[in-house]
Order: sequence, then structure tokens, then C-alpha cells
Amino acid sequence: MLETVHVPLDSRAYNVEIGPGLLEQAGRRIAPFLARPKVSIVTDETVGALHLATLQDSLRRAGIESTALSLPAGEATKGWPEFSRTVDWLLEQKVERRDLVIAFGGGVIGDLVGFAAAVLRRGVGFIQIPTSLLAQVDSSVGGKTGINSVHGKNLIGAFHQPRLVLADTAILGTLTERDFLAGYGEVMKYGLLGDAAFFEWLETMGPKLAAGDMAARVSAVRRSVEMKAEIVVRDETEQGDRALLNLGHTFCHALETATGYSDRLLHGEGVAIGCALAFELSARLGLCAQEDPSRVRAHLAEMGTKRDLRDIPGDLPSADDLLTLMGQDKKVLDGQLRFILARGIGDAFVTSDVPRDTVRAVLQDALDQCGA
Repeated sequence: MLETVHVPLDSRAYNVEIGPGLLEQAGRRIAPFLARPKVSIVTDETVGALHLATLQDSLRRAGIESTALSLPAGEATKGWPEFSRTVDWLLEQKVERRDLVIAFGGGVIGDLVGFAAAVLRRGVGFIQIPTSLLAQVDSSVGGKTGINSVHGKNLIGAFHQPRLVLADTAILGTLTERDFLAGYGEVMKYGLLGDAAFFEWLETMGPKLAAGDMAARVSAVRRSVEMKAEIVVRDETEQGDRALLNLGHTFCHALETATGYSDRLLHGEGVAIGCALAFELSARLGLCAQEDPSRVRAHLAEMGTKRDLRDIPGDLPSADDLLTLMGQDKKVLDGQLRFILARGIGDAFVTSDVPRDTVRAVLQDALDQCGA
């Protein structure tokens, strides 16, 4: 059931291996990439408690020595304090430029450790072993690394491609239902932005995928990675097409900032809500059929994940305040917000030509429903 997606970036090309059982095989798969049989692993406390022993045992069987650092779990880790702690720890391990660092965890760990590898000794190699659905289908592939600022999400970082990605789909079985469904927001995003047939497949197979169907999980991860790889190869540093991968993210990042990167809203939940809002905005502008945003929300409802602002617990800022937070997004260009909108399911595009009043109206209507 193992699948391989190749990311052909010339001298920085790498493979994404997908399927169950890869964690137990990690040692022999990583060994060919090592200049010396030693690696440093950075994980989080939740993943470490569940899976670190398995990874280190696999490395040991391949004759590879390893040390590990466990950071606190959660989005709040993705900032300067834990980043500095990680870099200092890696230097304490005497990581050399030819060595490899392993990012073993979800999107937070992958982004933070990838950024640490990018700046350590002006760049050391790293391997991604993503343990969440969100990380397997999105953040572990493509080389975007970084940390958050008080000014917004992912505003500090670097492009640094991994040497290898091992996406063990069996690990997904240890996720909570909420964490798994949060990652599903990123899976659905791929169908919405560029593959209507994939979205239709998800409408049928999504519930089976959530229920644990391994073949469905492997297929969903593979197709998501294929789509991301195709876009990354066309536009590695996000000068054009790669921005399509941010469908729903302009709304999402503002909501994450507004909720303090807390458990009130997980990143994938924000993406799902953001995709629904992006399609609502597209429909208001006459770009897509009125039925499209309803179809997106209906599928999210069937999957049992968040889809509206009213699904976020606690109070939210005003529409004007959310617009201000959106103005800190990385996609701002010459002071103008760039939105990823859609002409229909599977047909997204990037534009800056969006009336602020229409965006505000969409947000206000969504906020008004919170009190309904």
C-alpha cells in the first residue's frame, strides 16, 4: 500500500513516501542520506510519548545514534522562545552542516524545526516525519518553514526543502477525532482549488476516510501531496501559482490571530471555515454559483468539522478588526490584500480586485449568525 510522490526540484529534489508502517522502517530509509550515523530529533511532548521510542528503535536497528528534544505541544510553541531553545539545543548536540535533523510531529514542529535547520550553520538538511493529517498533506511538503509573530502567523521564516518526507498513515490512527478532522480541512482544500473530481471523491469517501479506511487515507494523502508538489515545482517561492495553496488562509490566519493561536481554533479548522468564507465571498461577487458555498458547508457538516464563525467558542472581534488582522497577512502586496477566490469547485484563482466592503459584509453576516 506504499506510495511515492517525487518532488522534482533539480538538486533539491526529494521523495514523499506515503503509507502505513513507515515509522518502523525509518532507520533503513534514512540511513542512505546520512554522512555519519547520527541524527538529532525534535518532536513535541504528545508525539514523543506515543511514537518516539518506535522511531529511535528503528534508527538503532539501522546503526544510527539519535538524541531527542521534546517541545510543548500546540501552536503557541511556534514562536521565538521555543525556536531559540531548539537552535541552542541543536548546537549543543554539535550538529554539523552535513548532518540531518528530523522534524517529528505535526505542522508546528515541521515548520519550526525546518526553520531552525535553515538557519543553523547557514543551512543543514532535515527530514520530515509528519504525524498529523494536516502535516502529511500540506505543511511537510514544499519547503515553507517558519514561526509566528505577535503581528501574525508565519511572518518569520525561510524556504528550505526537506531531504525526505516519511508520511506514515498508520500514525493517523492515534490522532483524536478533532485533530484528524482539522487536517481534513487541508485535504478538502485541494479539491476546491484545482480538482473537482477529487472533491467529488471526497464527498463519497470522506466519511470512510474519517472512519479509518486505510486505502482511502493513503489515496487522499497521495493526491493532496501530488497536487501540492505540482504547484510547488511551478512556483517554489510563491511568486504566482503557489498562492493558490492559501485558499481559505487569509480568513484563517486572521481568525487564528484573533483567538490567540489557542485550542479555540485549530489551524485546519480555520482553513475549513476560511474555505467556506472564500466561496461565500466568490458567490457574492458573482464569480461562482450560489450553490457552491452551500455544497462546501454541507460536506463539512457531513464530516462533523467546523464550518462557520459560530462554531468557534468565545467572542470574536468585530468585522473591522478582523479586516485589520487580515491586513497583516503575508499575501498583502503593495498594501492590497490578495484573495484566493473561485469560479467554481476546482477552479480557484488569485486576485487583489476585491471590494473591502464586500469582504466586510461577508464577515459581518457570519458574525451576526454567532448570536442567532
